[in-house]
Amino acid sequence: MKILGIGVDIVENKRLKKSIKNKSFISRLFTLLEIKNSKSVKDKSIYFSKKFAAKESFSKALGTGFRKGLNFKDVEILNDNLGKPYFRLNNKTKKIIVKTLKVKNFDIFLSISDEKEYSIAFTIIQAKNV
Repeated sequence: MKILGIGVDIVENKRLKKSIKNKSFISRLFTLLEIKNSKSVKDKSIYFSKKFAAKESFSKALGTGFRKGLNFKDVEILNDNLGKPYFRLNNKTKKIIVKTLKVKNFDIFLSISDEKEYSIAFTIIQAKNV
């Protein structure tokens, strides 16, 4: 298995705290499900900072940033039953990965953490042996 891309991003939580007061900011960057899931979270600034950092780390691992047809809402961050974060990608994003990284089968790994002032996310895109 070959690593195709690594991305990391760190966000200052207070920066997002100001931005999330703007409803259009939220709806432009986050999916309906991400927004819905935020309703049960006490500290929304940390919640959205972690999601934002994860999306940025993904775009860096891909090597394109958010351009060439890739938008923030094309990359959705959810959590499994144990709280482990993962990416749920739409078909458009999967096609961008295949075209950009020239690979048909891949795995994506995500780790997210926060500490008072900052949230950080780390993404690895790896070719899958089939």
